[in-house]
Amino acid sequence: MVDGRLLKSFPGSASELCALCFETPFQLLVATILSAQCTDERVNLVMPEMIRRYPTPELLAGAKVADVEKVVYSTGFYRAKAKNLIDMASTLVARFRGEVPGDLPDLVTLAGVGRKTGNVIRSVAFGLPGLPVDTHVGRLARRLGLTKELDPVKVEYALNRLLPKEEWGGFSLRLILHGRAVCLARAPRCGICELADLCPSSPENARRKPANATESQTGRSKS
Repeated sequence: MVDGRLLKSFPGSASELCALCFETPFQLLVATILSAQCTDERVNLVMPEMIRRYPTPELLAGAKVADVEKVVYSTGFYRAKAKNLIDMASTLVARFRGEVPGDLPDLVTLAGVGRKTGNVIRSVAFGLPGLPVDTHVGRLARRLGLTKELDPVKVEYALNRLLPKEEWGGFSLRLILHGRAVCLARAPRCGICELADLCPSSPENARRKPANATESQTGRSKS
């Protein structure tokens, strides 16, 4: 029910909902690494120059760290990101013939890639099952009563059990978009939220919630 309502506000597949601009899995991988602690808007401003200079893993693998640092400087943590990008590209060339792998165990061996980034690549670039969990997804999942878990991996597994595999990526991005627009971290806009009647954290439901209430929303979210 939760995803059905969010789908009306944020229609489209995972690739259509992704705010990062890309044309190839390699470009999305670079953009996602750059997006750590950075806005998607800033990454989209930087990516054209990255693509112009380093359109292939081979060219990025052979780049000088200082040159990459200059291009990605405005995204923050530029030293670590530049090193990770070059190391990531080097691994693609050495182990994967310059192609971005689609399997999560392979993706997380790349520098700068964890489960969240790997699931972004799987769901957005390849249309494969993958549910990225960022701070928005974790926050909304707990507020909606879909899980009590704090660890992102445990949140991912909990949400995976509630949805068909083909819906994982889209659901994650819809939660992110809803979290950015409505369910804000410090001041959620419950008055305009289309999920308010379902959400145990909304002011109205919180007042009615009995002291021993449990996570009843989990079952209601499956449809």
